[in-house]
Amino acid sequence: MDPNPINWSIQNASWRDFTQLNQLEKACFRQEDLWPFWDLIGALTLPGLVRLKAVVDENMVGFIGGERDTIRGVGWVTTLGVLPDYRRRGIALALLKRCEHSLDLPAIRLSVRASNHPAISLYEGQGYVVINRWKKYYVGGEDALVLEKRR
Repeated sequence: MDPNPINWSIQNASWRDFTQLNQLEKACFRQEDLWPFWDLIGALTLPGLVRLKAVVDENMVGFIGGERDTIRGVGWVTTLGVLPDYRRRGIALALLKRCEHSLDLPAIRLSVRASNHPAISLYEGQGYVVINRWKKYYVGGEDALVLEKRR
C-alpha cells in the first residue's frame, strides 16, 4: 500500500499543456532524448493522435502519446513519462492501458532504451515482447528495443 496516497485522474491533453509537457519531458528524459519544440506541439495538436495526461491538483504528472497506422493495423506509443515523485503509483500503467484502448488496433508497439529496465519490466508485465532491436538508435549509441503487444 502506498504510504502517501494521491488522487489523480487521466484527461485528454491539448496545446494548452505545452509548458507542463515540456517540464515533464525535462524531468523524465535525458537531455539528448528531449523532443524538440515542434514535436511537442505536434503531439498536442495533430489530428488523430492519442494524447493523455495524468493530473494531480491541476498539474500534469504523467503523459502518454500514441499514433495509429491503420493500414498496417499497428498503434505506436510514441512517449510515456511520469514525474519521478509520482512513479510506482500505477500512473504509467493506467496511462498505457488507456492509450492502448484509445489506439484500438490489433498490435501496439513502442521503443525503449535497452537500459531502461523499469520501463521494460512494465511493458513485459503487460504482455509486450521484444520484436526488434534498433542498433545505436539513441544519441550516444544506445540500442532501442522495439516491443509489441498483440490484442
